[in-house]
Amino acid sequence: MLAALAEGETHISGFLESDDCHRTLTALQALGVSIQHVKPGEVTVRGTGKGSLHAARQPLDLGNSGTAMRLLAGLLCGQPFISVLTGDESLRRRPMARIIEPLARMGAVIESAQACAPLTVHGRRPLKPLRYAMPLASAQVKSALLLAGLYADGETWLHEPATSRDHTERMLAAFGCECLRADGWLGLRGGTVLHGAAMPVPGDISSAGFFLAGAAMVPGTRLMLENVGVNPTRTGIISLLRDMGADIRLHNPRLAGKEPLADMEIAGNGLHGIDIDSGMVPLAIDEFPALLVAAACAEGVTTLRGAAELRVKESDRLAAMATGLRTLGVEVDVWDDGMRVRGTESFAGGAVTSNGDHRIAMAFAMAGLRARSAIRIRDCRNVDTSFPGFAAIARAAGLSISVQEAAFP
Repeated sequence: MLAALAEGETHISGFLESDDCHRTLTALQALGVSIQHVKPGEVTVRGTGKGSLHAARQPLDLGNSGTAMRLLAGLLCGQPFISVLTGDESLRRRPMARIIEPLARMGAVIESAQACAPLTVHGRRPLKPLRYAMPLASAQVKSALLLAGLYADGETWLHEPATSRDHTERMLAAFGCECLRADGWLGLRGGTVLHGAAMPVPGDISSAGFFLAGAAMVPGTRLMLENVGVNPTRTGIISLLRDMGADIRLHNPRLAGKEPLADMEIAGNGLHGIDIDSGMVPLAIDEFPALLVAAACAEGVTTLRGAAELRVKESDRLAAMATGLRTLGVEVDVWDDGMRVRGTESFAGGAVTSNGDHRIAMAFAMAGLRARSAIRIRDCRNVDTSFPGFAAIARAAGLSISVQEAAFP
């Protein structure tokens, strides 16, 4: 998205060939951006500059990608035309009031039914500058407002109640727009010109997280994961697994553009339950399905509170994980904002449903490493949204996994 707004050409390496990313490319092309898919994992974007997007002829279908919908909504609020954003059934259930309300303060008009997609975005230029204390820590909301702030007549300032991932701020700097900081507030000057650049993308720690948790669950396992992003706003899963007793070591730390990355070595040890501090939740929000599977085979009890956000992801992840873990013989207590998991020596087999949620499906695949009999996971097609080739990579790492009637290899 930033490359599309920049002057000049941006070459992206390490591009993830997932459905979410492909939907984003297709949407940008519909908005008039020239994009060349050089080869798998490499994309060249010829930026239009901030003033040259044009209205799409059809609604922009973003599939299952909440990130694409929320960020594009912010970007399109600064365009002098109307856009319609839609997605699949799951995405159309996800809450959008959290971006609609602050973007409306900037002067955009967003029509929706019950604050859910489809969204009809009536953009304007310039937008009004914004000073906004965010009610929850959300990198998607923050990023939507920063993208809108590029088109504001003045400075936009945001305050988060807790730290969330900062990839957008780092990438803005790489494109020539340094964010401002003062007394815990994050700011951006409207009208800043972005410039194309080379953009290497590290491996995603959310995808690596399934293998981190899987290796940590099995004593005697040793696994190396190469070229994984270790942005400090994303390493909650490493800290929490270490607290549970996992041996995780980082080797060869380096930078890819503005992002830190490293190689990760994981040695499986016996895990023990922990009380997860609510301050850690934003730093591991997407990794909790994998973490809860690891907690379910740890000695003792693990408690999670302050994680109500998990109820409004691609599925209600607290409910989905609780139902699946109980099916596998695990004792679970569920609250509005978390759960208590009592560890067990091994999982019973059985059939669980992912509710069409890619992270639930992959988390329960890892549960097979400690199961007494086979685990069958239903409704797994959306694994492709974030991790194409998951099953093949899992097999290469030693997991016995087969796939039937699914969209991923």
